[in-house]
Amino acid sequence: MDQPLHCYAYPSPLGVITLGIRAGALALLDLPGEARPSVDAEELCTEPPAEEAELLERVGQQLADYFAGRRQYFDLPLAPVGTAFQREVWAELARVPYGQTLSYLQLAQRLGKPAAVRAVAQALGRNPIAIILPCHRIVSAGGGLGGFSAGLETKRRLLQLEGVLAPELF
Repeated sequence: MDQPLHCYAYPSPLGVITLGIRAGALALLDLPGEARPSVDAEELCTEPPAEEAELLERVGQQLADYFAGRRQYFDLPLAPVGTAFQREVWAELARVPYGQTLSYLQLAQRLGKPAAVRAVAQALGRNPIAIILPCHRIVSAGGGLGGFSAGLETKRRLLQLEGVLAPELF
């Protein structure tokens, strides 16, 4: 990428989330505990450039509304970086509604690639914009949670927030 990624710490009920903005779009949303930290703490910006301040404020407000149960959809410019296949998976992932889940196989079938379940799961594991590209809504066909790069406890909390899991399943 020839445009720099400016990263910011966002305090959330899950812990500190790392947000990354590049060229006027959200390019990164890493949850605490991500198995693949994308940014070193030293790279975090404290003051956004003027042209990013408004977007950063919008992202923060929309996340606050989501965590408070007042937002089910995000309206933000996104710029996830990945292969053509990964971007195809993430685009389909974005169509999974709030409060609903799909299995990895169902997502692969929606893509017209039912034999690509493992490749779909790998693309989900590389999702650079968690929550907004809701990989937490993809579960195992057998009813289990499946995997999640930020840990299954975080996945449970997000699914509980969206009303998918009852609190007694914790």
